[in-house]
Order: sequence, then structure tokens, then C-alpha cells
Amino acid sequence: MTTPRARARAQTMIDIKRIAREHLATDGAAALSLRAVARDLGVVSSAVYRYVRSRDELLTLLVIDGYDALGDAVDAALAAAPDDPIEQFRVTARTVRAWALAEPAWYGLLFGTPVPGYAAPADRTVTPGTRVIVTLMGLFAAAHRRGLLVPPVTDRPPLTGPLAGDFVRIRAEFGLEVPDWVLARGLTVWCALFGAVSFDVFDMYGADTFTDRTQVFETHIAGLETLLGVA
Repeated sequence: MTTPRARARAQTMIDIKRIAREHLATDGAAALSLRAVARDLGVVSSAVYRYVRSRDELLTLLVIDGYDALGDAVDAALAAAPDDPIEQFRVTARTVRAWALAEPAWYGLLFGTPVPGYAAPADRTVTPGTRVIVTLMGLFAAAHRRGLLVPPVTDRPPLTGPLAGDFVRIRAEFGLEVPDWVLARGLTVWCALFGAVSFDVFDMYGADTFTDRTQVFETHIAGLETLLGVA
């Protein structure tokens, strides 16, 4: 049974991260300050340090929560999607964009300009940070198994060197039974998808370039399907 003290501590952590996200949106990640969070929480700064050791620790908590929030949004959308890996890819892409537009500051912390002096600890952030990537590669593998992807028309020499080793490791780590060309195309599609989302979130098109950004994004999805080799 959870004690009142434990519940109070958990609620304080929720409040700390909520206020930190508000500051993230108004002041940016580089300006995040535990003192400012403590002020808005209505406590002395030393009280916050009992929950969060440093600004970097707070950033890490926000990074983990952000990746999980994005992953949860994608999982929820896929749960209602049809049993078609190509349509599920479209749903995933649209969900990533919708979440990013709803949470631009949070998205920026995850995929924008690095925060000076901060490095996310891999042992805590890689697993949540790869949730969407793993989902995408699983969809690409499913599309390959069902014969929905057209293989290269010409034989290419097998990969050699470090990238070949990376592909072997990735296949083993995530249980992917796909040839190199599917992994290579998946890598391109993943990078291009988040690039397209970033262009939208950070207004890199220019304010008056496109009237309907949603329609623009749909053209990106169609192009990504072509890159992937959808039949």
C-alpha cells in the first residue's frame, strides 16, 4: 500500500516536471533552472534538490518522459489502426507530427538543437528514445514479410565495413529478419520522417510558403513510401 508520504513525494515530482515543462516552453531548455522551478513551486531551492540533484538530472527526466509520451501516443494510435503495415506506417507518421505540433518545446528538447553542456545518459534514454524507431522497423519488416516492398531491380555488392557490422548488430538486437536493403531504406525513411516533422515544428518552410501544411506532410508520407519501395 502506498503511504501518504510516498503519494505526496510522487505528486511533488509530478509538479516539478510540469513546471519544468512550462519553463521549457517559455524560456528554452538551455535556460532551465532548478531555482526558477522551486520559485514557481513555492518552496526554497534546497527542497527541490531533495527530488532532483541537478539541472541535468531534470533535463534527463524530461527527455525520458518525452520519449515515452511520444511512444505512448504512437502505440495508442496503432492499437486502433488496421492490420496493414503500410497504413500503420502512415498512422505512425501522422501521430509523430501531431504530437510534435502539440508539444513543440518537448519535441525540440528531444530532436532539436542540443542543450549546451548537457549529454543525455545513454543507459537511461536509449530504450525510451528508440521506441518509435523500433516500431517503424517492425512495420517495415512486416511489410517485407508480406511482400509489400519491391526489392532493388539490380544486384548491389553486399555491405562491408563498419556499416555491415552495424546492420548485423541491429538485426540481432531487435530481432529483425530483413535484408540489408530493407534496413538501408528504413534508415532513410526514419531520418526523412523526423526531418519533415522538424521542418513543420520549427517553421523552416517560412510562414507564407505553403497554405496547407497537413497536405504538404501527406506528400512527404507518399514520398517516403516510394523511398521504402511500397509496391
